[in-house]
Amino acid sequence: MTITAHMEELAASYPQAINPNRKRLAAWLAGLLTLVGYLFYIWGAFDVSSALDRANTDRASLLALDTYAYKHHVELSLKSGDLMVNLEGNRRNAYETLPEWVVSAGGETRVDMGAGYLAVISLARLQLFKNDVLITDIETTATGPILHSAPQDWMRIAANKIEGRPDIYVRFIVTKSKILLQRYSTGWENFWFDSSSELNGTSIWAAIALTFSEDRLDTAQSNYALVTSEIWGNNEWQHGQIMHAMMITVLMAFCGTLLAAITALPLSFMAANNINPVGLLRFSMKRVFDFLRGVDALIWSLIFIRAFGLGPLSGILALWLTDTGTFGKMFSEAIENADQKQMDGVNSVGAGKVQTTWFGVIPQILPVLISQTLYFLESNTRSATVIGMLGAGGIGLKLADTMRTGQDWENTMYIIFLIIFVVIIMDNISSWLRARLIKGAEKSAL
Repeated sequence: MTITAHMEELAASYPQAINPNRKRLAAWLAGLLTLVGYLFYIWGAFDVSSALDRANTDRASLLALDTYAYKHHVELSLKSGDLMVNLEGNRRNAYETLPEWVVSAGGETRVDMGAGYLAVISLARLQLFKNDVLITDIETTATGPILHSAPQDWMRIAANKIEGRPDIYVRFIVTKSKILLQRYSTGWENFWFDSSSELNGTSIWAAIALTFSEDRLDTAQSNYALVTSEIWGNNEWQHGQIMHAMMITVLMAFCGTLLAAITALPLSFMAANNINPVGLLRFSMKRVFDFLRGVDALIWSLIFIRAFGLGPLSGILALWLTDTGTFGKMFSEAIENADQKQMDGVNSVGAGKVQTTWFGVIPQILPVLISQTLYFLESNTRSATVIGMLGAGGIGLKLADTMRTGQDWENTMYIIFLIIFVVIIMDNISSWLRARLIKGAEKSAL
């Protein structure tokens, strides 16, 4: 038998397996076309094209750079002639003596910008060299800067300001009142010890070694106390305040989740079909759960902030109400799915309604209760961060403060890393607890 004849025989015997299902194929194509059409509708409805045109990619790249790099400012006032070098544009972090990469002599200042760039500034002009080749020459006048070299793609030239960024780590701004150079370096400067600390410039490994030294830097306290107090009291990175705010966020998540689980458990029995025979009460309780979880925690937090003011109490109450509705629905469904045979077995030995529920239902739903409660504890750590940004306090408020200035993006990234780290820790702890508690609950049920 030829292959063609064999295929024809199979097609005759199993027509649905060989021939394509045209209705199903048409349904798939219709669904795909609907999805494509919906995406085009979203593109037009949200005016994505205009949003992309308005996007400031230069500012986005600059903010991204600030998350993993720090910058030194070299500012020359064209009015007073004062030269100032500081960190991150903060006058409190100004250098009392010029760093080695800034040399001022003979009325001009030479600044090694790194990456092969050298800037020479004076009251009269700015000259920028790349590998000893002059690439930018700007004269300063009372009416504004004047460019004497060829304009470059990386420049922004206006009547009263010329700004240039020839390299991601090099930037300059010239106006009629000042010359500003920004020199970027990779890393987080003064992360352990701020500029006012007597340990400033000391590496963390040298600081650890110092704690084991018998020679005290401060006779009033041990080296260990000195190092920890200087790190904890870092005014630039605010480690102590941030850790305290992180603990408030974790406490907010823990209290909100625990209160919700305790509240939802007895209410869920009132909503379960196999426990509560009163239909009106079951219906009412389920609608209460729908209402509580239907209003997002962010909205609840705004309501409670208006009622009780700023602080973690508003966040705890918001998580409590929202999770009570969610827990109530999940717990009641777990109760309704409990095995009736186990309940009947407990009831057959003369147990009452309470004993039947306690020994026949609770052991069955306990793994669900533990698992969901611990999962929400980990999830609410993230939710408490967002709620805190609205005014409930904690690490969210600190995160909002660093983002609001637009200049502390390295602090923003630090807080984000800390939040991710804490969420990972919470996830691992909850997973370990779930494994231990659920295994114990299953053994006790057996």
